[in-house]
Amino acid sequence: MTPGTAPHKVIPIAVDTGTAYGLPAPTSNLTLAQVGAGTPMGELLRRYWHPIGLAADATDTPRQVRVLGEDLILFRDKSGRPGLVYPHCAHRGTSLYYGKVEERGIRCCYHGWLFDVEGHCVEQPCEPGLGRARGKVRPPWYPVQAQYGLIWAYLGPADKKPVLPRYDALERLDAGELLEANDASIGGGGPAVVPCNWLQHYENLVDPFHVVVLHSTFSGTQFVAQMAEMPQVTWDTVPLGVRTTSIRTMPDGKVFRRISQAGLPTLRVIPSPRVGRYGRVESLGWVLPIDDHHFRIYVVGRVNEVGELARMRSRMNGKLWEELSEEEHRAMPGDYEAMVSQGAIAHHSEEHLATTDRGIVMLRRLLLQQVDKVQRGEDPAGVSFDPNEPPVVFDAGNYIVEQA
Repeated sequence: MTPGTAPHKVIPIAVDTGTAYGLPAPTSNLTLAQVGAGTPMGELLRRYWHPIGLAADATDTPRQVRVLGEDLILFRDKSGRPGLVYPHCAHRGTSLYYGKVEERGIRCCYHGWLFDVEGHCVEQPCEPGLGRARGKVRPPWYPVQAQYGLIWAYLGPADKKPVLPRYDALERLDAGELLEANDASIGGGGPAVVPCNWLQHYENLVDPFHVVVLHSTFSGTQFVAQMAEMPQVTWDTVPLGVRTTSIRTMPDGKVFRRISQAGLPTLRVIPSPRVGRYGRVESLGWVLPIDDHHFRIYVVGRVNEVGELARMRSRMNGKLWEELSEEEHRAMPGDYEAMVSQGAIAHHSEEHLATTDRGIVMLRRLLLQQVDKVQRGEDPAGVSFDPNEPPVVFDAGNYIVEQA
């Protein structure tokens, strides 16, 4: 060093190795993902009705169901009334899954206590007078209704119970159409129960670009050739959700306009990707969060013959999901593989959202707004307490527009 000069400061050069060493533990947006009682999203979802089974699932054989993290027993008494009750007998805790369904309700196998569809204890056979204090015993229950071939349940506060919505797409049938309900995970791309968080599918509804890659070019054409064309996409927030409009110009110069929607609370308003019909959406689906790590889908649609909905299930090389080998699943992934491989609950801290994810950002923002409303003591969007409320109308569908 030359005398009188200041020493040079050595600045270490950081080496960006890109390895995972020292990577912080990933986190998830649990405000949106968790659905249990007392959680922000769980309390929002409990302000709506949810399908919990096909109408045929409510029989005189008790059925175990899990909804929003709660284990319950579904049955239909021999008077024809469906019931949804807490799974344990209020006497000594024996599961009512082993109960016997009778005219007035469900009878516990242990000591014969009988409960009606609203949880009232109507008989205690081993007690004097069949239980003189039986009126003081009432295990938890939830209101249920049958509509569109499904059984619906309301798991929220009694004083906030809305009317069960009706939907124009399922009320106004065209000539020759009938309604059909299905629980075979139409749209889930896999088994009936999908082992990941419900939000991973719900957000998929506002992502039209994955159709171009996953369902068209990567795993082979799954739907129709039009869906492989890169669309021009716009999103907008509407009163009941986020609407996606995809525009594709066809070889003949006509314009294929496809409108879909993620509706509150868990609605999938998705027209058939096979473009077999043009016009308004022909089916509606509901994503049922079973718990934080599982969901399933119920669909009701206007069909021309029974069994038509089942034929809408995704196929790869002509095979249903359960018919594919492990190698075929790896080589030709679908929605199931794309969603479930994100983890039981996606690691949102590791996402790098891009311009094509605008719909997902809008949907998350809408859900958070509804969570905030409920926490402020307000009613979320899409609930009504008017029994004369008209059917909900969606403008979703596949449309061909003549080029001007």
